[in-house]
Amino acid sequence: MQTPYYLIDKARLLPNMEKIAWLREASGAKALLALKCFATWDVFGFMSQYMDGTTSSSLYEVRLGREKFPGETHAYSVAYADHEIDEVLANSDKIIFNTIRQLQRFDTQSAGHIRGLRVNPGVSTSSFDLADPARPFSRLGEHDPEVIAEVADKITGFMFHNNCENAEFERFDAMLGMIEQRFGHLISRMDWISLGGGIHFTGEGYPIERLADRLKRFSDTHSVQVYLEPGEAAITKSTTLEVTVLDTLFNGKNLAIVDSSIEAHMLDLLIYRESAKMEEAGDQEWMVCGKSCLAGDIFGEFRFDHAIEPGERLSIQDAAGYTMVKKNWFNGVKMPAIAVRELDGTERLVRDFGYDDFAAALS
Repeated sequence: MQTPYYLIDKARLLPNMEKIAWLREASGAKALLALKCFATWDVFGFMSQYMDGTTSSSLYEVRLGREKFPGETHAYSVAYADHEIDEVLANSDKIIFNTIRQLQRFDTQSAGHIRGLRVNPGVSTSSFDLADPARPFSRLGEHDPEVIAEVADKITGFMFHNNCENAEFERFDAMLGMIEQRFGHLISRMDWISLGGGIHFTGEGYPIERLADRLKRFSDTHSVQVYLEPGEAAITKSTTLEVTVLDTLFNGKNLAIVDSSIEAHMLDLLIYRESAKMEEAGDQEWMVCGKSCLAGDIFGEFRFDHAIEPGERLSIQDAAGYTMVKKNWFNGVKMPAIAVRELDGTERLVRDFGYDDFAAALS
């Protein structure tokens, strides 16, 4: 296949799925794929064997979850528009409102639906202000228990989403304790509670047994069905971005220009000023650069055991989360195709993108 392309490897995806399945069985919690992180629906049939459904952030994600992923479909949005709400309700099993005002605004339309409310506990694990749901003046969820209590009879569940790449069980445990202390009397009035995503329980060395025990204890104490919304945890380390070196030069450092762009194809890394990942070896240092005109279009600096030459294939690791859902047509750089490597090792092209797609995205 011609580069660039994202390569989803089911053999790498499978361990994450097996951990999710184990956690579901051991804790009683249900797991919903967070489509805001990963929405490549070609592998939804495979993932649905290990997960319970999807959760969304928009009307289109709700529809995609309903149409492509067997199981439950949860709808959430920071704000629903009047022209969206009926379609959202028609394509979801549960709807979660971000504010009491939205709950009241659509009270009549949603009266026969399973409804929830997002609650902002005021604590999070995010080290990035940009991604911190508990940042000052946050618009993400209601925060006052007394105000929430006034509408508790209109809903049957809460959604708390305050973890972000949290690989520390102790931190999760402490924050859940804070949530129970502040909102426990309201939680016990509900039927279900979503604890959101951002819990890196599929990471190497994570004490998943302790997490299972904590989730089960929370569920039993409050008599609620617990939901988790893994995004990165579901697809971590499953996918590479395959690229080809187009040119090299030296300008104080060894530079290799590839047929991809971090601005267009791994935008999340550029936003958070993080380096891409590659398997490294040797002592030759090379800066891998994208082909767009953005001066800072740089994947990162990596070590190789040889001098990079044009025509060489490179594999950028861990390239699934917040990549395909954010890819764009900046500079008209060709979008990476999407390919899947099956469990037997065979590879197949799922989708390619060309000029017609570029033109159709404009006017």
